[in-house]
Amino acid sequence: MRLLIVNGDDLGLARGVNQGIIEAHTKGVLTSASLMVLAPAASEAAALAAAHPELSVGLHFVEDGSADLDEPAQATRSFQAQLERFHELMGRDPTHIDSHHHVHAENQRMAIFKELVEPLGVPLRKDGQVAYIGGFWAEWEPGVRNLDYIRRPFLRHLVDTEVGEGFTEIACHPAKVTEDLSSSYLHERELELETLTEDGLREELEGAGVSLLSYHDWRRG
Repeated sequence: MRLLIVNGDDLGLARGVNQGIIEAHTKGVLTSASLMVLAPAASEAAALAAAHPELSVGLHFVEDGSADLDEPAQATRSFQAQLERFHELMGRDPTHIDSHHHVHAENQRMAIFKELVEPLGVPLRKDGQVAYIGGFWAEWEPGVRNLDYIRRPFLRHLVDTEVGEGFTEIACHPAKVTEDLSSSYLHERELELETLTEDGLREELEGAGVSLLSYHDWRRG
């Protein structure tokens, strides 16, 4: 079976990101999100997530600059601090772990983070437990934007060509642009939201033999 998780990164970054992820979940195909626990809108995000329990929520680890993540002891301190904050906000463990700009997967860090995440019994992005697709993103090259990569035809192409048997995650970054959202990737987030909530998209994907699930479902079995 082809089991697809559509995961919204950056939950908690700003009110507009929170709004976009919840709208993409309630009106579109988004099934999961990753929470930036140190971000300004993290508390609001946690409250919204509590109101939408079908949305699986993981930890979106952020490199804060105070720790050398190539040093296991420093990586451990930084990860444990953010995991503790996740527990404070959400009252439970994360359903999955990933990181902002994939910093956990740089250099030799994957081995460090796999060891940190193992006691939780949840997938770590790029650890092989859940296949990962990062192509739904408008900036494949620094400074070069191609909006076709975040429109419906290309999303369908990704699903048709890269979603195989078992669980696969497609990452996305939907949002509404609000005054508190500061990002070099801005109006592209609004287009992602439009794409993910287009009429008939869920039915189209399911008609292609894809089941839209979340990390809750991965845990169940």
